[in-house]
Amino acid sequence: MEWPEKIIIGIGEEWKKGPDAGCEKRLREAYEALYQQVQGKDYWVSTTVTDGLIYETAFDPKRITAPCGNDHWFQCSKACTKDIWEEGEVPEGICPHCGAPLTANTVQADPYIEEGYLPQWEAYKKWQATILNRDLLLLELGVGLAYPTVIRWPFERIAMLSKKARLLRVHETLSQLPEGLERGQRIKENSVDWVLDTLRETSENK
Repeated sequence: MEWPEKIIIGIGEEWKKGPDAGCEKRLREAYEALYQQVQGKDYWVSTTVTDGLIYETAFDPKRITAPCGNDHWFQCSKACTKDIWEEGEVPEGICPHCGAPLTANTVQADPYIEEGYLPQWEAYKKWQATILNRDLLLLELGVGLAYPTVIRWPFERIAMLSKKARLLRVHETLSQLPEGLERGQRIKENSVDWVLDTLRETSENK
């Protein structure tokens, strides 16, 4: 598998951390194998997973955007302020402005304070201006249909419009590609398993 200089990785639900330690260990190994492939390249990661595990890996946090939020960021449950706090920053878990409980700053919050992810999202969109007419790999891993406007549809659109972009979609049950997408490839396999079985072996053989 060839890895061009420009890469966008989309990470979805198949990478959500489970309750057992074995699942987390497996995901950490998969993230490491994935990072070994993009190390030194011009990459970005867009993830809909909110467990924050990717921030504990070798990936540069300045090259990660998490539009669905992060379980380790917190907002006022009543949204009295757009302030976002990191874990442990407000130990009592109470909004210092109105006294309401804090809640995780994710799409599950009602309302969801989007200021937590917007700076990185804007940086990601700005970086996309550099991919025009450049060889680009869109590597979509385990992205379902819960939030298709974040990764799935934008990846398809880029692959349709750019003659130098190719989309590789890996998903156990939702690997289908739209008709007319010539530079797309689907792999019907759990994306974490695929990374561990395929990419880790590639890294070890370098």
